[in-house]
Amino acid sequence: MNTLYVMDPLASLNLGGDSTYMLMREGTRRGYTQAWCTPGDLYAREGAIPWARCQGVRTLAAGGPSAFEVDAWAERPLTDFDIVWMRKDPPFDMTYIFTTYLLEMAIGLDRGPLPRTRVYNHPAGLRSRNEKLFALQFADLTPPTLVTHEIQRIVDFTESLPGRVVLKPWDGNGGRGVLVSQKGDPNLRSMIELLTGEGRQYILAQQHLPAITEGDKRILLVDGEPVGAMLRVPGPKDHRGNMHVGATVQRCELTARERHICSTIAPWLRAEGQLFVGIDVIGGYLTEINVTSPTGIQEINGLYGLQVERTVWDAVEASG
Repeated sequence: MNTLYVMDPLASLNLGGDSTYMLMREGTRRGYTQAWCTPGDLYAREGAIPWARCQGVRTLAAGGPSAFEVDAWAERPLTDFDIVWMRKDPPFDMTYIFTTYLLEMAIGLDRGPLPRTRVYNHPAGLRSRNEKLFALQFADLTPPTLVTHEIQRIVDFTESLPGRVVLKPWDGNGGRGVLVSQKGDPNLRSMIELLTGEGRQYILAQQHLPAITEGDKRILLVDGEPVGAMLRVPGPKDHRGNMHVGATVQRCELTARERHICSTIAPWLRAEGQLFVGIDVIGGYLTEINVTSPTGIQEINGLYGLQVERTVWDAVEASG
């Protein structure tokens, strides 16, 4: 199976926690022919055929600085590949959006007797399903939320809540820019002004969930089915459940409510070609549906002795 990963540079990967690296390792184990490139290496020519300047790549058992063996750079049409993974980490900016257009061009192009190229996750879904806004389509599963750029509207929403409010950028990742405030906070308006750029940029204001102190649960889904979960518990010096700011990971079980959340969103994920997805749940409420480069494979594998990357590739093979 010829596979291309559109991703961050190999040298930038945190090999101790990166999920793309695990997919590449499993691809090497299965004997797939693999290559990698960055979004900036994609282009189109000759009747709108997308191409990539890419390197063949294999993972090596040694890991560390010797984790990869690469070939010389080559120019290849995306129709050379059976599978293309879009695994570029956010930010979700215009470059990211344009990359999804180029990737979508590869879907449906004639490859003669070969099956058509498949792109995961499907670029149309990556482009249209913002990770925070997508979750809001399931109003009965999410906490009270306001999306706006209007400063006074956010102030009024905050004052209507029984407790604290979480303010966050619509396009953030990894907890970047997430603030917590409440009614009567003298810094509230200043926070809103900062995050909205004086009322010019949209943000989310969401009811604070006290259960965050017990942890933010990341659930990985493959073809709509939960395959593993971990609880990210905030550290004593930060309110965010993100590992890079001090959160620790713990084993956990899925509750009936969380299984209901998974089964509710699964048909949407399957219909839109979102094969490998990570969702975030706090206190039984869905807060994000991560379709852009979800992570967590290595942490979940370590907690439970699983091999989630094999489950992902099994689903890719089955879908062909």
